Amino acid sequence: MALSDLLYPDNPKRRQELIRLHQELLDCMSTNFHATNELARVLNEHLGCTITHIRMRESSTVKENCDIMIQAMSEIQHQVQKIDSDMKEKLEPVLYQKLYDIKEPELEKIAIAHKVFSIVLGEATSTAGMVAIKLLSSNLITLTVSKLVSLLAQIGASVLGGISITILGLGIEMILHAILGAVERNQLLAAVRSYEKHLAEFKAASEKYRHAIREVTSLVRQRVQ
Repeated sequence: MALSDLLYPDNPKRRQELIRLHQELLDCMSTNFHATNELARVLNEHLGCTITHIRMRESSTVKENCDIMIQAMSEIQHQVQKIDSDMKEKLEPVLYQKLYDIKEPELEKIAIAHKVFSIVLGEATSTAGMVAIKLLSSNLITLTVSKLVSLLAQIGASVLGGISITILGLGIEMILHAILGAVERNQLLAAVRSYEKHLAEFKAASEKYRHAIREVTSLVRQRVQ
């Protein structure tokens, strides 16, 4: 038994907790990668975007994978801003304002947006206007993406950022060494609490992000059916 375990008998339990939290973080990140690709597919197919699909890199660190997500989400933000710019450029001011007027009927907004995409793309799918309005009128960009990007940056910059995402296939001691690095074993409690804080915020923001994406992708599925 390690000396730190004799001095701090709760350490073994905290080690297991740290490993569990790390797995939860990876599971959450993996789900976010999938959801982001789903949104990218819809934008590419219906709005003429060219967003590259992403995948988790098992040989990379948490920070490097956070950076991949941040880049993809920043591209989505850019594309939605471009959609708004296209609407503003092609529409008369009165029609453009209607897109953001909560009192205006949804079907009228969709018809306006579809006409713009027919001009911009030459030919637009039947769901293009619906997807565009959903993206512009929801808080997907203004709140959920911005919040998640901020949290990803925080996680990447924290002690968690330098951890490889593949450490769970290693032995317990190697996992702890990778997680703690230069952190003393008697600081396990602080490490657990830090992980819990980051993970709780990340999971909450991730759920809102994925819910917003589901609202968009479900529209497409309903249209196809």
